[in-house]
Amino acid sequence: MENSILILLQLLLAHIITDFVIQPTGWVKHKRRNKGKSAYLYIHAAIAGLLTLIILAKLEWWYIAVFIAVTHFFIDLWKLQFKNDDLKMFVSDQLLHLLMILIAWLFLISGFDRIIPFLKNVIHSEVVLAYLIGFLIIMFPTGFLIGKATKRWQNEVEDDLKKNSLDAAGRYIGIFERVLVLTFILTGNFSAIGFLIAAKSILRFSDKSETGARKQTEYVLIGTLMSFTITILVGFLIRHIAF
Repeated sequence: MENSILILLQLLLAHIITDFVIQPTGWVKHKRRNKGKSAYLYIHAAIAGLLTLIILAKLEWWYIAVFIAVTHFFIDLWKLQFKNDDLKMFVSDQLLHLLMILIAWLFLISGFDRIIPFLKNVIHSEVVLAYLIGFLIIMFPTGFLIGKATKRWQNEVEDDLKKNSLDAAGRYIGIFERVLVLTFILTGNFSAIGFLIAAKSILRFSDKSETGARKQTEYVLIGTLMSFTITILVGFLIRHIAF
């Protein structure tokens, strides 16, 4: 098992170095301009395979290096066909690379026959399901619940929020803070929750000199307290199931 994890880490290290450490910005721009005609596209794919072989340190696995190089080339070529290099394309590109790495890893450890049993164990594990459901609840339904519960005050602060806040920033802040709070609870780091509350209070309420700031502060505070309360309750419920 330890060797299996080591191989996966080696494959991931090769990919991270290839895509994020040693790839110059000039190469990326050249590839976007010239697409399949860019020499850097071929060089980049070759480096992906070469680094894989070097880090794995086993010449008999040369075919894995070739597999990584070829799939890396075609994934990058596919990505270059799109004009917008936005977050969606970045995530899609990296997920495809990771999928190829996973396939290579499973092949090396002869792990394809373990996939179905592993998925069955996950589905039938109370702990895994409790964690999964807990994080999904605090990420999505909780946000909608808080939005419905605070709707009666939204009209009073709507104009001020639109003028002084980034679009949908509050929703994403809420998701990340709930994920952090739930993680702190499940790992037993309860004191970190206090630091998170203090940090958010300083950032959100340090400058409230404008008209209507009191209402905005109270609105955000209500949402924050509801968010923390629900997340803490979910966290302790998961701890009761899992521990």
